[in-house]
Amino acid sequence: MNKKIKNYHVVDLPLVRRVVLSFVDELSSWEHYMYGLLEVDVTVARQLMEEYKGRTGERLSFTGYLAFCLARAVDQDKSVQAYLKGRKQLVMFDDVDVGMMVERQIDQTRAPVGFVIRRANQKSFMEIHREIRAAQAAPAPSSKEIPAWLRLLLRVPWPLTKLLPALVRLAKRRDPARMWVAMAGTVGISAVGMFGNSGGWGLAPMEHSLCLIVGGIARKPVLVREQVEPREILNLTVVLDHDVIDGAPAARFTRRLVELIESGYGLQEGQTVVATEFAATPSASLSQ
Repeated sequence: MNKKIKNYHVVDLPLVRRVVLSFVDELSSWEHYMYGLLEVDVTVARQLMEEYKGRTGERLSFTGYLAFCLARAVDQDKSVQAYLKGRKQLVMFDDVDVGMMVERQIDQTRAPVGFVIRRANQKSFMEIHREIRAAQAAPAPSSKEIPAWLRLLLRVPWPLTKLLPALVRLAKRRDPARMWVAMAGTVGISAVGMFGNSGGWGLAPMEHSLCLIVGGIARKPVLVREQVEPREILNLTVVLDHDVIDGAPAARFTRRLVELIESGYGLQEGQTVVATEFAATPSASLSQ
C-alpha cells in the first residue's frame, strides 16, 4: 500500500551552488592527471599553531597554511603551474594565485564560494590567514556578481547546462590567463577530503594544472631518531596535469612542498618569511 510522504519541503538551490554542481558533474578528464598520495608529518606545524592559539585565543587556518606552503613551493619552479594555450604554446605565470572554496552563509544555508588568494607567493602565512577569515565573514555574493553569460547558461534547461564545462574548457585552452586564471587562480587547494579525525585521502577531478586535496589527519607511530614516537600525519593528495608537467619536476616540487610543511616553515616567531628563501634538508621536522 502506497503512503503519501508529507514531511518534507523544497528549497531553491543557490545560484553559486549550481555553478559548482555544473562543473563537478562534468569534470571527467582524470586520464591526464598524475595523483600522488602522500603522508606528511604535520606535528611541528600543528604544535606551533596550537601554541599561537594558546597565547592569543585565535585559531589559525590550517588550509591557509597549506596554501602558503603551496605558493612558496611553486615559487621555486613556476613551470608546475603552466597551462596549455592551443596545442603549441604554454602560458607561464609569474604570480602564484591560489584558488579555493570558502563557505559563506546564503539565506538559511551555507554554500561554497570561489575565492582566490592573489600573489600568494609574496605573502606571509598570517596575511593569507587574514584574507581567508575575511572571505569567510564577507556577505555572500549576489547573483548580480556572477557574469551575465554564466547566469544565462545556468538558467537554460538541464540538458543544455552540460555545455557549460565544455565551453569553459574551450575558452580556457584558447586563453587560460583571461578565462581560467582570472576566475580560479593558477593553482588550487581543496579540503574535500578532510572528514572526521581519522586518516584518508581525498580524490576528485580537478581543472588546475596543480592542485592539493587535503585529506584527514591521524596520529600514527613514526620512527624518529631510531625511536618510535606518535606523530600527526596528514594524508595529502597532489594532483598534477601530465599534459604540462613531467615526472621529474613533479617529484622535485612535491619534495619541496613536503619539506616546507613538515618544518613548520613560516610559523616560527621572528622568521622573515617574505624575503627569505627556504633552505631545509629532507625530513626537516625530525631535526627540530
